Amino acid sequence: MGSDIPRITGLIPARYASTRFPGKALAPLRGKPMIQHTYERSSRARCLTDLYVVTDDRRIADAVRGFGGEPIMTAPDHPSGTDRLAAAVREMDTDVVVNIQGDEPLITPEAIETVVQPLIDDPDLPMTTLAHRITRTEDLLNPHMGKVVFDGRGLALYFSRSPLPWPGARPDREYLHEHRFYNTVGLYGYRRSFLLTFAGLEPTPLERIERLEQLRALENGYRITVRQTDYAPLGVDVPEDLVKAERRLAAEEDAS
Repeated sequence: MGSDIPRITGLIPARYASTRFPGKALAPLRGKPMIQHTYERSSRARCLTDLYVVTDDRRIADAVRGFGGEPIMTAPDHPSGTDRLAAAVREMDTDVVVNIQGDEPLITPEAIETVVQPLIDDPDLPMTTLAHRITRTEDLLNPHMGKVVFDGRGLALYFSRSPLPWPGARPDREYLHEHRFYNTVGLYGYRRSFLLTFAGLEPTPLERIERLEQLRALENGYRITVRQTDYAPLGVDVPEDLVKAERRLAAEEDAS
């Protein structure tokens, strides 16, 4: 592109047919559909040039238009959210793509800016993500929360659903205070060209075992920079998670 300032596009993938929580993108949360919270909070990130909700469902697209957002419709048969994003950006004039999970209604603009910055600093870097320090034993042992280890330069070494590194006996709070464990945050930055390359790669053995797409990049020799964040993710996977999100939003409003 002609300018030294990269064009950065935020994409929020949102499906209606979620296995554990169908229609969760439109689930009411403090008077708004959940996807609206994600969109509005993401729109406050100063680094984003554009922001879209990527969906295969017209109900979600209509809701997004209803609150003033901009949807992109894709085919319903994409095997993963990453493939859906790649289809959305194939004809798009942009440099960097940020994958913002639609079920993260508490996402912060600071987290988005943190995941983007390494891609601005290093034009050869293909991918970034965030890590949040684990402070609770149940989070370390929770297979629904991805874990990550990274080297001194912040480059990812491995991702897993298991405790990483393996702590041996069940760790208590004191152990977690003395040793550092990190879970992944559902936020990924890609160079546009790499996102298209990534979507064309075959799923890899470790990716299939762990069910974590990031491993496809590592197994193919691509670097992933990991930045630490204070943002504690709260993904809404089941209806009970909405109650937790409601409490967190209420606490934020009380504190402001």
